Amino acid sequence: MSPPVIGNEPTFLDKLQRKRDGRNVDPALGVLSGEGAQQRVKDPEDPHPERRPMPTLPSQLATERETAPSYYGLPAVKEPVWIWSVPTYLYVGGAAGAASLLGFMADVAGGPELERLGRRGRWVGTVGDVLSSGLLIHDLGRPSRFLNMLRVFRPTSPMSIGSWVLATSGGLNTLGLLLGQRRGWPGVVGRCATAGAGVLGMPLAGYTAVLLCNSAIPVWQATHRTLPLFFMSSATAAAGSLLSLLPHGPAEARVLRPYRLAGKVAELVMGVAVERDAARVPEVARPLHEGFSGTLWKTSRVCSAAGLVLDVLPGRARWKQVAADVLTTAGALAARFAIFHAGKASARNPQATFQGQRQGLGAAEVAGNTVASDGKPLKFPLPVLR
Repeated sequence: MSPPVIGNEPTFLDKLQRKRDGRNVDPALGVLSGEGAQQRVKDPEDPHPERRPMPTLPSQLATERETAPSYYGLPAVKEPVWIWSVPTYLYVGGAAGAASLLGFMADVAGGPELERLGRRGRWVGTVGDVLSSGLLIHDLGRPSRFLNMLRVFRPTSPMSIGSWVLATSGGLNTLGLLLGQRRGWPGVVGRCATAGAGVLGMPLAGYTAVLLCNSAIPVWQATHRTLPLFFMSSATAAAGSLLSLLPHGPAEARVLRPYRLAGKVAELVMGVAVERDAARVPEVARPLHEGFSGTLWKTSRVCSAAGLVLDVLPGRARWKQVAADVLTTAGALAARFAIFHAGKASARNPQATFQGQRQGLGAAEVAGNTVASDGKPLKFPLPVLR
């Protein structure tokens, strides 16, 4: 039945169906309205494959990857719909937070010699906060959605806490830049704002990992103990390398070198820890070793290790330092994209979800319910049916 036409002007439903965007609605069934009606489906999903009955009971199947019990081989969780701006934000926000912390430390303990370093750290932190907000808005689609996340303050929500940390850090860094050098009470306000931004530096660098680990994506959830520390150490290395690429004097170099070296060493150590956490379930760790995400992860590890080696080698040639800083920056950025795409691949693999659950990991581990009422470990080894 064709949708009704009022006079010579087609109705809203007529216009909607003519667009052929995969969201056609039968007028006899209902009207698509609200915010969801404004969305456009560019690539409609293919229908699910035919769900055929299993040939035998799940407990009688083999435990290999292809034949282990699952729900018709379909993914158990939905793949993240984030785009490239999210992993870019993971890097930019982390570097901004670590730079703010270094700028605050230079102001407190550096004296006049490190005054330029402190101001430069605040500049990097402020620009990074602004870019981070823009990247998040780009992913969300409109600025109002970012502002809506600030309508409430929920301590139990990593997204709510992170939104407030990002907004507060950007505001405090801006105040510190504008008022930090003035005299009187404006200068006091500016210095207090700088201190606040410095305190929020590491939470800004690490909350994004907490947000990822708070999801149902197997590889993110399995690394909830180590991924936040990896993000913070990687952000420290990235911020130190970025500030080292900018013009600086000998006094500033004596501060930047131990700062970035500590971050680089911690990043490599925590990278190994992330792999060990994920390897408790081989299917969970698979995206870190195979496919596009595996290539990115290996590239990030190689770049970070090469940056550390060049940084500790004898000699202070400028080209060597620039190469080390560029490699470290590339490694930190590649690591964020590797973790991002590993999450997508992990969500597409149903065995990454089911095998982790059968070993008492996943949500049971995060919630602390790893012991059954009889005191035995809460695991679900096959056979799952008797």
